Amino acid sequence: MQISFLELREKDVVNIADGKKLGRIQDVMFTKCGQITGFIVPGEKKFLKYVSRDDCIFIPYGNICKIGHDIVLVELRTDAPVPCDQQT
Repeated sequence: MQISFLELREKDVVNIADGKKLGRIQDVMFTKCGQITGFIVPGEKKFLKYVSRDDCIFIPYGNICKIGHDIVLVELRTDAPVPCDQQT
């Protein structure tokens, strides 16, 4: 299955561990060799606050369960999602 980044950006990301909707994909992270390491989605918006790069969540590629027609299912089992600035 081939999919473009523009198509990915239109899909909602849902964590199957708790059923929580995480938002839509903002960015894709790659290694220097071009392999996908994961997706970046916005974190929770605070009242009257815009989501910044520091507030986003990194979803490792291995945690992506299924990419469907209108949804991306991921599994994040930790209580606190991995912030973008702490990704490996």
